[in-house]
Amino acid sequence: MLTALAIREVVLIDRLDLGFENGLSVLTGETGAGKSILLDALGLALGARADSGLVRHGKEQASVTAEFSLPAGRHAIDAILAEAGLDPRNGPLILRRVVTADGRSRAYVNDQPTSVGLLRRLGDALVEIQGQFDQRGLMDPSTHRATLDAFGGLSSRVTAVSNAWTTWRQASEVLREAEAELARARTDEDWLRHAVAEFDSLAPGSDEETQLAEARALLINAEVVLEAMGTAVDALSGDTEANGAGGADMALARAQRALERVADKAGHRLAPALAALERAVAEVQDAAAEIRSAASDVEGDSGRLGEIDDRLHALRDLARKHGVAPEALPETHRRLADRLAALDSQGGHLTTLVEAERAARHAYETQASALSAARAAAAGKFDKAVASELPPLKLEKAGFETVIERLAAERWGPAGVDSVAFHVATNPGTPPGALSKIASGGELSRFLLALKVVLAGANPVPTLVFDEVDAGVGGAVAAAVGDRLAQLAERLQILVVTHSPQVAARGAHHWHVAKHVDGNGVATTVAALDPDTRREEIARMLSGAAVTAEARAAAGSLLDQAAGSLS
Repeated sequence: MLTALAIREVVLIDRLDLGFENGLSVLTGETGAGKSILLDALGLALGARADSGLVRHGKEQASVTAEFSLPAGRHAIDAILAEAGLDPRNGPLILRRVVTADGRSRAYVNDQPTSVGLLRRLGDALVEIQGQFDQRGLMDPSTHRATLDAFGGLSSRVTAVSNAWTTWRQASEVLREAEAELARARTDEDWLRHAVAEFDSLAPGSDEETQLAEARALLINAEVVLEAMGTAVDALSGDTEANGAGGADMALARAQRALERVADKAGHRLAPALAALERAVAEVQDAAAEIRSAASDVEGDSGRLGEIDDRLHALRDLARKHGVAPEALPETHRRLADRLAALDSQGGHLTTLVEAERAARHAYETQASALSAARAAAAGKFDKAVASELPPLKLEKAGFETVIERLAAERWGPAGVDSVAFHVATNPGTPPGALSKIASGGELSRFLLALKVVLAGANPVPTLVFDEVDAGVGGAVAAAVGDRLAQLAERLQILVVTHSPQVAARGAHHWHVAKHVDGNGVATTVAALDPDTRREEIARMLSGAAVTAEARAAAGSLLDQAAGSLS
């Protein structure tokens, strides 16, 4: 609740510090005394639009600080502070607004600089003002759906709809992305199929280009290579025509026979040499066989040079076409084939996603329809409860109706498929319409009072302010207004600016607003009234400037009646 309000240099107010308590607080005073300035100042601290005209003449700036006491534990305010990155509250919540003479303003929350927008969000969660301010709260049709849900206790149904909405949106997003990806793939489908077919036809092997290049180089030099191979075989095999001294294998054989003749006379000293010669003979024979085999291969491939040239040309052309190195062709082939396979299988995958999206939508519509039915039931009870509050407030000819309409599909959302609006008709036979467009100022205040009485248990805003809710009524109607304000004050903190003695008498706390002229000019002051001064103020409200004994007696009677009703 609002516990303190400090006002500095606002219009007629020089310096003012007010402390507030729970229950019903009334502010009274002569017309023009400055009661509306107090509400202007409070609205400023709550994020209302700033105006340089609020700065007291001759001063550089005006400031208003509002202090609130909040219950322990989690509160809606905590979520707003966390979202804004501000320090969590530790004790009272203090909102401050400074407006300079040139119209600029600054906002603070617990002495931390912040935006006016955040101040307004916090203010909306803390105080609802019905008066000369921006039309918020019940005056804002966008709040009516949540108000009806709170009255009907539909929070669990709203949560279910919100969760179903999130699931549907996620399924729809996945489907849209898959459809977009498939559309992109379809634009390349002809090229992709041609490319994969070309790869399939050529079937490039791993490192094939390197192997073919080596084979080509060998075949180009086949004559020289074969001649060298022949010379090598002759040298190894002992062709006497090529080497009169005999081949390497013959020379090794002669050395081996010479040593074997004297091996028994040399003991074991020649055994390693003989073993080495035996290995050398075998190696020479193996080398000669390998050379002959290689020569045979070269001779056998000599006719494939044209074929190898064509294959190399095809591989290199394909690599250039796809902008890769020849050795990367197998990987490119695999990647393109995978894309084509995915494209061919996406039809089935897309069907699965379509079915999932359709199921999620159906689940949302089912939950939303159940919520709509619950809203219709709650609206009937709400309308009946509001209607019962209208006659005592001199609105017996008026009507109230909660209008629920199904939104177009594109306007559905986490709160369901309904729009909710509170409509009134002030006279029989006239069509109902929006509160702010149909009701006059006095009627509007009383309609809102009736709504607030009905919604008292569901209203999350702890402080309500009414500016002249009793305008244009008196006697029994004013008494009914006071009675309902007192009822509200049992659940919420209520501040009311009033000209009605019947309403003023019901207040648990009474402030008197007055305007004085002194050496510094005109100034507005606010004083808390004790029982005697309060009786005198109510007598003034009853009789006017000249307070009579009869007026004092009537004021006493009103106060006694109010005290009796409280007891």
